[in-house]
Amino acid sequence: MTRGRIALTLIALALAAALAWGFMPKAVPVETEAAAKGRLAVTVEEEGKTRVRERYVVSAPVAGYARRIDLKVGDPVSVGQVLAVLEPTRSADLDPRSRAQARASVSAAEAAWQAARDQARAAASAAELASQNLTRTQALSGQKFVSQAAVDQARTEQQRAQAAHAAAEQSVNVARYDLEAARATLMQAGASVGGGSLNVVSPVAARVLKVVHESEGSVAAGQPLIEVGNPDTLEVEVEVLSTSAVKIAPGTRVHLDRWGGDQPLEGRVRVVEPTGFTKISALGVEEQRVRVIVDIVAPREQWARLGDGYRVEAAFVIWEGRDILTAPTSALFRHGNDWAVFVVEGGRAVLKPVRIGQRNGLRAQVLSGLNASEAVITHPDDKIAAGVKVKPR
Repeated sequence: MTRGRIALTLIALALAAALAWGFMPKAVPVETEAAAKGRLAVTVEEEGKTRVRERYVVSAPVAGYARRIDLKVGDPVSVGQVLAVLEPTRSADLDPRSRAQARASVSAAEAAWQAARDQARAAASAAELASQNLTRTQALSGQKFVSQAAVDQARTEQQRAQAAHAAAEQSVNVARYDLEAARATLMQAGASVGGGSLNVVSPVAARVLKVVHESEGSVAAGQPLIEVGNPDTLEVEVEVLSTSAVKIAPGTRVHLDRWGGDQPLEGRVRVVEPTGFTKISALGVEEQRVRVIVDIVAPREQWARLGDGYRVEAAFVIWEGRDILTAPTSALFRHGNDWAVFVVEGGRAVLKPVRIGQRNGLRAQVLSGLNASEAVITHPDDKIAAGVKVKPR
């Protein structure tokens, strides 16, 4: 009888222990990540495409019959090279009104050429003044009278003035080409029936980007024939949401990625266009977007294979900081009107209110409430509460 009671007692104790073990709260497995200090960048990411900065659409100066254009896309052309040949239209050659219009076009082209030359001289003077200012600023910087920022500003102004001078010189070439074309038109208008053909020449040294009118046939005055441009002068056009465009300013750093190369390219915003437009997204939603033009500042050798109309992904750096305490954004949740996180202390989840600052899609800046190296629960769910036992996965 005594042995039987002892056995029953042991069985009862075992059953009670098993029930207690079964109903005892188990630790919830969680994923954790330590809060750490490092670099944090807030970016606006959008798709863009490259385009040639200076594109020239060469059109027919007069109505006529164009011969077949043998040039192909990518062929190099030089200044003054014949791009297309127009044979005269007989009915227009002896038209008095056409001759009067040709004379007026010559006068207008001469005036435009003179204006372009004056602008080029003004740009040359501005470039010379900027170079002198840079020299003086560098001399003063050597004597510790001005800061390095003033030297950088003077160098930027000199580069801008030199670029404006180069653009003005190109405008002079274009105006001279327009004048020559107008004079040729006037000569052709005064020619007899069956006169010579008219050569349409290239205004700049560039490459053929597009052949608009390849086969021979009649063309109207002003009809595009061929497009030329320098593919070395690429820029990036990015269509950004208007709500993001207000955060982007000229000079903003841009990372150009997924363009086909191994390394991202560095760029800077040149222009944020002041006018937006409506675009329908892939989901059928109307969006207000703004075009942002980005200059590629990386060396030409890094993007030598990049061409006109290529796709890129642009990340505009609108805020950046170093040695910033950050935590995963997935760990943040609302606690009243503030933010909070769960940290692991002593095998249990502890609720900690935090104050956050800047954040991107993955990490957020922690201003207060959290210390470096604290283990934060990255994806808290409804099983996690203050005091609950947890164990890292």
